[in-house]
Amino acid sequence: MKILVPDVPFDLDFPSLLPDAGASFAPGGTDVVVTYAMNDPIPEEHADAEVLVTWSNPPRVLSDTARRLTGLRWVQTLSAGPDVALRSGFGPDVVISSGQSLHDDTVTEHALALILASVRRIDATLAAQREHHWAKEIAFAQADPVTGREYTLDGARVTIWGFGSIALRLAPLLTALGAQVTGVASRAGQRSGYPVVAPDGLDALLTETDLLISLLPAGPATRHVLGDRLLGLLPPTARFVNVGRGATVDEVALADALRSGRLAGAALDVMETEPLPADSPLWDVPNLILTPHVAGGRPRGAARFLAEQLTAWRDGGELRNVASR
Repeated sequence: MKILVPDVPFDLDFPSLLPDAGASFAPGGTDVVVTYAMNDPIPEEHADAEVLVTWSNPPRVLSDTARRLTGLRWVQTLSAGPDVALRSGFGPDVVISSGQSLHDDTVTEHALALILASVRRIDATLAAQREHHWAKEIAFAQADPVTGREYTLDGARVTIWGFGSIALRLAPLLTALGAQVTGVASRAGQRSGYPVVAPDGLDALLTETDLLISLLPAGPATRHVLGDRLLGLLPPTARFVNVGRGATVDEVALADALRSGRLAGAALDVMETEPLPADSPLWDVPNLILTPHVAGGRPRGAARFLAEQLTAWRDGGELRNVASR
Protein backbone atom coordinates (compact mmCIF):
# COMPACT_ATOMS: atom_id res chain seq x y z
CA MET A 1 0.00 0.00 0.00
CA LYS A 2 1.27 3.46 -0.88
CA ILE A 3 0.67 6.27 1.62
CA LEU A 4 1.27 9.86 0.54
CA VAL A 5 2.33 12.31 3.25
CA PRO A 6 2.77 16.09 2.68
CA ASP A 7 6.06 17.94 3.11
CA VAL A 8 5.17 19.89 6.22
CA PRO A 9 7.34 21.97 8.59
CA PHE A 10 6.60 19.68 11.54
CA ASP A 11 7.35 16.08 12.45
CA LEU A 12 5.28 13.46 10.66
CA ASP A 13 7.52 10.48 11.36
CA PHE A 14 4.50 8.42 12.28
CA PRO A 15 5.74 5.00 11.00
CA SER A 16 8.19 4.84 13.91
CA LEU A 17 5.25 5.15 16.31
CA LEU A 18 3.33 2.20 14.90
CA PRO A 19 3.16 -0.70 17.36
CA ASP A 20 4.09 -3.12 14.55
CA ALA A 21 6.09 -0.97 12.17
CA GLY A 22 7.14 -3.91 10.01
CA ALA A 23 3.60 -5.09 9.36
CA SER A 24 1.97 -4.47 6.04
CA PHE A 25 -1.30 -2.62 5.63
CA ALA A 26 -2.11 -4.94 2.73
CA PRO A 27 -1.89 -8.74 3.11
CA GLY A 28 1.16 -9.99 1.28
CA GLY A 29 2.18 -6.47 0.19
CA THR A 30 4.71 -3.87 1.16
CA ASP A 31 3.78 -0.47 2.54
CA VAL A 32 5.48 2.56 1.06
CA VAL A 33 5.34 6.01 2.66
CA VAL A 34 6.06 8.78 0.13
CA THR A 35 6.50 12.46 0.91
CA TYR A 36 4.99 14.80 -1.67
CA ALA A 37 5.03 18.57 -2.20
CA MET A 38 1.61 19.64 -0.98
CA ASN A 39 1.48 22.78 -3.14
CA ASP A 40 2.12 20.85 -6.38
CA PRO A 41 0.15 18.18 -8.27
CA ILE A 42 0.88 14.62 -7.20
CA PRO A 43 3.52 13.15 -9.55
CA GLU A 44 2.16 10.57 -11.98
CA GLU A 45 4.44 7.90 -10.54
CA HIS A 46 2.46 8.11 -7.28
CA ALA A 47 -1.00 8.10 -8.83
CA ASP A 48 -1.44 4.53 -7.56
CA ALA A 49 -1.57 5.63 -3.91
CA GLU A 50 -4.38 4.32 -1.71
CA VAL A 51 -4.00 6.68 1.27
CA LEU A 52 -3.52 10.47 1.13
CA VAL A 53 -2.65 12.67 4.10
CA THR A 54 -3.29 16.39 3.53
CA TRP A 55 -2.54 19.57 5.46
CA SER A 56 -3.00 22.97 3.80
CA ASN A 57 -3.03 21.70 0.22
CA PRO A 58 -4.47 24.28 -2.20
CA PRO A 59 -8.01 23.42 -3.38
CA ARG A 60 -6.84 23.22 -7.01
CA VAL A 61 -4.27 20.58 -6.06
CA LEU A 62 -6.80 18.50 -4.14
CA SER A 63 -9.30 18.71 -7.00
CA ASP A 64 -6.60 17.50 -9.39
CA THR A 65 -5.74 14.71 -6.97
CA ALA A 66 -9.37 13.62 -6.71
CA ARG A 67 -9.62 13.47 -10.49
CA ARG A 68 -6.40 11.53 -11.14
CA LEU A 69 -5.85 9.28 -8.11
CA THR A 70 -8.75 6.93 -8.75
CA GLY A 71 -7.31 4.22 -6.50
CA LEU A 72 -7.53 6.28 -3.32
CA ARG A 73 -9.46 4.62 -0.52
CA TRP A 74 -8.90 7.08 2.33
CA VAL A 75 -8.06 10.79 2.69
CA GLN A 76 -6.90 11.96 6.13
CA THR A 77 -6.68 15.72 6.52
CA LEU A 78 -4.77 17.24 9.42
CA SER A 79 -7.04 20.29 9.38
CA ALA A 80 -9.70 20.60 12.06
CA GLY A 81 -12.40 20.70 9.39
CA PRO A 82 -12.57 18.46 6.28
CA ASP A 83 -14.48 21.00 4.17
CA VAL A 84 -11.78 21.54 1.54
CA ALA A 85 -11.38 17.78 1.02
CA LEU A 86 -15.15 17.31 0.88
CA ARG A 87 -15.43 19.92 -1.89
CA SER A 88 -12.60 18.46 -3.95
CA GLY A 89 -14.57 15.76 -5.76
CA PHE A 90 -13.27 12.54 -4.21
CA GLY A 91 -15.45 9.58 -5.06
CA PRO A 92 -18.24 8.52 -2.71
CA ASP A 93 -16.33 5.40 -1.70
CA VAL A 94 -13.32 7.39 -0.47
CA VAL A 95 -13.30 7.76 3.32
CA ILE A 96 -12.51 11.31 4.43
CA SER A 97 -11.51 12.03 8.03
CA SER A 98 -10.40 15.22 9.74
CA GLY A 99 -7.75 16.25 12.24
CA GLN A 100 -10.30 17.39 14.79
CA SER A 101 -8.67 17.60 18.26
CA LEU A 102 -5.21 18.38 16.82
CA HIS A 103 -5.93 22.10 17.06
CA ASP A 104 -8.01 22.32 20.23
CA ASP A 105 -5.43 24.04 22.41
CA THR A 106 -4.18 26.62 19.91
CA VAL A 107 -7.64 27.54 18.62
CA THR A 108 -8.80 27.90 22.21
CA GLU A 109 -5.89 30.24 23.00
CA HIS A 110 -6.48 32.34 19.89
CA ALA A 111 -10.22 32.52 20.49
CA LEU A 112 -9.60 33.76 24.03
CA ALA A 113 -7.10 36.32 22.72
CA LEU A 114 -9.61 37.67 20.19
CA ILE A 115 -12.36 37.75 22.80
CA LEU A 116 -10.29 39.72 25.28
CA ALA A 117 -8.90 42.02 22.57
CA SER A 118 -12.43 42.92 21.49
CA VAL A 119 -13.94 43.21 24.97
CA ARG A 120 -10.99 45.21 26.32
CA ARG A 121 -10.78 47.37 23.12
CA ILE A 122 -7.18 46.46 22.39
CA ASP A 123 -7.78 47.28 18.73
CA ALA A 124 -8.73 50.82 19.69
CA THR A 125 -5.67 51.26 21.90
CA LEU A 126 -3.36 49.98 19.16
CA ALA A 127 -4.88 52.44 16.70
CA ALA A 128 -4.40 55.22 19.25
CA GLN A 129 -0.79 54.13 19.78
CA ARG A 130 -0.05 54.51 16.08
CA GLU A 131 -1.41 58.05 16.28
CA HIS A 132 0.53 58.85 19.49
CA HIS A 133 -2.82 59.36 21.23
CA TRP A 134 -3.29 58.58 24.94
CA ALA A 135 -6.79 57.04 24.68
CA LYS A 136 -8.01 57.88 28.17
CA GLU A 137 -11.58 57.94 26.82
CA ILE A 138 -11.58 54.14 27.04
CA ALA A 139 -11.04 54.33 30.79
CA PHE A 140 -13.80 56.95 31.12
CA ALA A 141 -16.19 54.66 29.22
CA GLN A 142 -15.43 51.77 31.55
CA ALA A 143 -16.17 53.97 34.55
CA ASP A 144 -19.61 54.87 33.21
CA PRO A 145 -22.23 52.75 35.07
CA VAL A 146 -24.20 52.44 31.83
CA THR A 147 -21.40 50.94 29.74
CA GLY A 148 -19.00 49.57 32.34
CA ARG A 149 -20.16 45.95 32.09
CA GLU A 150 -19.50 45.96 28.34
CA TYR A 151 -15.76 46.03 29.03
CA THR A 152 -15.56 42.81 31.02
CA LEU A 153 -16.36 39.11 30.77
CA ASP A 154 -17.37 39.07 34.42
CA GLY A 155 -21.11 38.39 34.30
CA ALA A 156 -21.18 38.28 30.49
CA ARG A 157 -23.65 35.92 28.85
CA VAL A 158 -21.60 33.93 26.34
CA THR A 159 -23.01 31.67 23.63
CA ILE A 160 -20.72 29.17 21.91
CA TRP A 161 -22.24 27.96 18.65
CA GLY A 162 -20.72 24.59 17.81
CA PHE A 163 -20.14 22.96 21.18
CA GLY A 164 -17.48 20.35 20.42
CA SER A 165 -13.98 19.63 21.68
CA ILE A 166 -12.68 23.19 21.26
CA ALA A 167 -15.68 24.61 23.09
CA LEU A 168 -15.07 22.21 25.95
CA ARG A 169 -11.53 23.63 26.29
CA LEU A 170 -12.65 27.25 25.96
CA ALA A 171 -15.74 27.23 28.18
CA PRO A 172 -13.90 26.65 31.51
CA LEU A 173 -11.53 29.53 30.77
CA LEU A 174 -14.46 31.85 30.17
CA THR A 175 -16.13 30.55 33.33
CA ALA A 176 -12.96 31.33 35.29
CA LEU A 177 -13.27 34.93 34.10
CA GLY A 178 -16.83 35.12 35.37
CA ALA A 179 -18.78 34.45 32.16
CA GLN A 180 -22.02 32.49 31.98
CA VAL A 181 -21.54 30.02 29.11
CA THR A 182 -24.27 28.31 27.09
CA GLY A 183 -23.63 26.06 24.11
CA VAL A 184 -25.54 25.48 20.91
CA ALA A 185 -25.35 22.05 19.28
CA SER A 186 -27.46 19.61 17.31
CA ARG A 187 -28.99 18.21 20.49
CA ALA A 188 -29.99 19.94 23.71
CA GLY A 189 -28.75 18.79 27.09
CA GLN A 190 -25.73 19.14 29.35
CA ARG A 191 -22.10 18.77 28.27
CA SER A 192 -19.43 18.78 30.96
CA GLY A 193 -21.77 20.75 33.18
CA TYR A 194 -22.67 23.40 30.59
CA PRO A 195 -26.23 23.89 29.33
CA VAL A 196 -26.60 23.27 25.61
CA VAL A 197 -29.58 24.26 23.50
CA ALA A 198 -30.64 22.81 20.16
CA PRO A 199 -30.95 25.03 17.05
CA ASP A 200 -34.63 25.67 17.77
CA GLY A 201 -33.59 27.48 20.95
CA LEU A 202 -31.00 29.69 19.26
CA ASP A 203 -33.22 32.69 18.51
CA ALA A 204 -34.30 33.18 22.12
CA LEU A 205 -30.73 32.67 23.34
CA LEU A 206 -29.27 35.29 21.00
CA THR A 207 -31.55 38.01 22.35
CA GLU A 208 -29.81 37.60 25.72
CA THR A 209 -26.23 37.10 24.45
CA ASP A 210 -23.39 39.50 25.19
CA LEU A 211 -20.76 37.52 23.28
CA LEU A 212 -21.38 35.06 20.45
CA ILE A 213 -18.53 32.70 19.53
CA SER A 214 -18.78 30.61 16.38
CA LEU A 215 -16.95 27.30 16.06
CA LEU A 216 -19.17 26.09 13.24
CA PRO A 217 -17.83 23.93 10.41
CA ALA A 218 -18.37 24.85 6.78
CA GLY A 219 -21.01 23.03 4.75
CA PRO A 220 -24.22 23.56 2.80
CA ALA A 221 -26.27 23.74 6.00
CA THR A 222 -24.06 26.41 7.61
CA ARG A 223 -23.23 28.65 4.64
CA HIS A 224 -24.04 32.27 5.63
CA VAL A 225 -26.08 30.92 8.54
CA LEU A 226 -25.17 34.04 10.53
CA GLY A 227 -26.81 36.76 8.51
CA ASP A 228 -29.09 39.75 8.87
CA ARG A 229 -31.84 37.95 10.77
CA LEU A 230 -29.68 36.34 13.47
CA LEU A 231 -27.42 39.37 13.81
CA GLY A 232 -30.55 41.43 14.33
CA LEU A 233 -31.47 39.31 17.36
CA LEU A 234 -28.26 40.19 19.20
CA PRO A 235 -28.31 43.22 21.51
CA PRO A 236 -26.46 46.23 20.03
CA THR A 237 -23.88 45.90 22.82
CA ALA A 238 -23.04 42.32 21.80
CA ARG A 239 -19.80 41.13 20.22
CA PHE A 240 -19.07 38.29 17.79
CA VAL A 241 -15.95 36.12 17.39
CA ASN A 242 -15.46 33.58 14.60
CA VAL A 243 -12.73 30.94 14.77
CA GLY A 244 -14.75 28.32 12.89
CA ARG A 245 -15.11 28.79 9.15
CA GLY A 246 -15.53 32.02 7.19
CA ALA A 247 -18.26 30.70 4.90
CA THR A 248 -20.65 30.44 7.85
CA VAL A 249 -20.93 34.26 8.06
CA ASP A 250 -22.66 36.68 5.70
CA GLU A 251 -19.82 39.19 5.71
CA VAL A 252 -21.88 41.94 4.07
CA ALA A 253 -24.50 41.66 6.81
CA LEU A 254 -21.81 41.62 9.50
CA ALA A 255 -20.12 44.72 8.09
CA ASP A 256 -23.46 46.54 7.88
CA ALA A 257 -24.24 45.66 11.50
CA LEU A 258 -20.88 46.99 12.67
CA ARG A 259 -21.04 50.20 10.61
CA SER A 260 -24.56 50.98 11.77
CA GLY A 261 -23.83 50.28 15.45
CA ARG A 262 -26.28 47.38 15.59
CA LEU A 263 -23.34 45.28 16.78
CA ALA A 264 -20.66 46.60 19.13
CA GLY A 265 -17.70 44.67 17.77
CA ALA A 266 -16.40 41.52 16.11
CA ALA A 267 -13.19 39.55 15.59
CA LEU A 268 -12.59 37.14 12.72
CA ASP A 269 -9.75 34.68 12.24
CA VAL A 270 -11.46 33.16 9.20
CA MET A 271 -12.94 34.81 6.12
CA GLU A 272 -14.97 33.46 3.23
CA THR A 273 -12.19 34.33 0.76
CA GLU A 274 -8.64 33.68 1.91
CA PRO A 275 -6.24 35.36 1.63
CA LEU A 276 -8.51 38.34 2.15
CA PRO A 277 -8.26 40.50 -1.02
CA ALA A 278 -6.52 43.84 -0.61
CA ASP A 279 -9.67 45.62 -1.82
CA SER A 280 -12.02 43.81 0.58
CA PRO A 281 -14.21 46.26 2.53
CA LEU A 282 -13.62 44.19 5.67
CA TRP A 283 -10.21 45.80 6.15
CA ASP A 284 -11.82 49.14 7.00
CA VAL A 285 -14.93 48.10 8.93
CA PRO A 286 -15.01 49.82 12.33
CA ASN A 287 -14.73 47.78 15.52
CA LEU A 288 -13.57 44.70 13.59
CA ILE A 289 -10.40 42.75 14.42
CA LEU A 290 -8.96 40.53 11.68
CA THR A 291 -6.29 37.84 11.99
CA PRO A 292 -5.10 35.80 8.97
CA HIS A 293 -6.44 32.31 9.81
CA VAL A 294 -3.72 31.60 12.33
CA ALA A 295 -5.73 30.17 15.23
CA GLY A 296 -4.89 26.56 14.48
CA GLY A 297 -1.18 27.04 13.90
CA ARG A 298 0.08 23.55 13.29
CA PRO A 299 -1.56 20.24 14.24
CA ARG A 300 -0.17 19.19 17.60
CA GLY A 301 0.47 15.49 18.11
CA ALA A 302 -0.07 14.78 14.41
CA ALA A 303 2.44 11.92 14.20
CA ARG A 304 0.88 9.91 17.00
CA PHE A 305 -2.63 10.68 15.73
CA LEU A 306 -1.70 9.38 12.27
CA ALA A 307 -0.10 6.29 13.75
CA GLU A 308 -3.30 5.51 15.64
CA GLN A 309 -5.44 6.18 12.58
CA LEU A 310 -3.28 4.00 10.31
CA THR A 311 -3.26 1.20 12.86
CA ALA A 312 -7.06 1.33 13.02
CA TRP A 313 -7.24 1.34 9.22
CA ARG A 314 -4.90 -1.65 8.95
CA ASP A 315 -6.71 -3.62 11.65
CA GLY A 316 -10.22 -2.86 10.42
CA GLY A 317 -10.92 -0.72 13.46
CA GLU A 318 -12.91 2.50 13.73
CA LEU A 319 -11.32 5.67 12.38
CA ARG A 320 -11.77 8.91 14.30
CA ASN A 321 -13.41 12.00 12.84
CA VAL A 322 -14.89 10.39 9.73
CA ALA A 323 -16.84 13.01 7.78
CA SER A 324 -20.39 12.42 6.61
CA ARG A 325 -20.58 12.26 2.83
